[in-house]
Amino acid sequence: MNTSSTAPILPAPLATEAPPTVHDSGADTAPGVILIRSCTTLGATLIVHLAGEIDHFSAAPLRAFLASAADNGITGLVLDCSRVTFCDSGFLAALDWWPRQGRRLRLTHRSRAVERLLRAAAAASHPPRKPLIHAQQTPPRLGPTG
Repeated sequence: MNTSSTAPILPAPLATEAPPTVHDSGADTAPGVILIRSCTTLGATLIVHLAGEIDHFSAAPLRAFLASAADNGITGLVLDCSRVTFCDSGFLAALDWWPRQGRRLRLTHRSRAVERLLRAAAAASHPPRKPLIHAQQTPPRLGPTG
């Protein structure tokens, strides 16, 4: 017995689907995109040219890439950041573990975005302190000349 039919197995839905609800918080919720433009090794040093945006989401593949490099014996890392257009603490978190265990890290050709992040991180780790005592300056005493 051979029967052929083009009818769908399941009937068409009885109700139309509701359109998805969109909540606009005002912030850009799209993850950034980080590109590895080139990657070379020089001995045990990995030289990587980054481009694009590095945030919490896009840093995950970068962390995995660096973990793989460390597992393969890479002990030096040089990151060319000249084409990084945006970065946040996700970038710092991705790099934080690299210098541990004697590995070397160097950021070269830092873009304005990278410089801004590094300045903010340095300021946050060393908050300005107010002096405990305001000393008055007294003019130096001149001794007799002879």
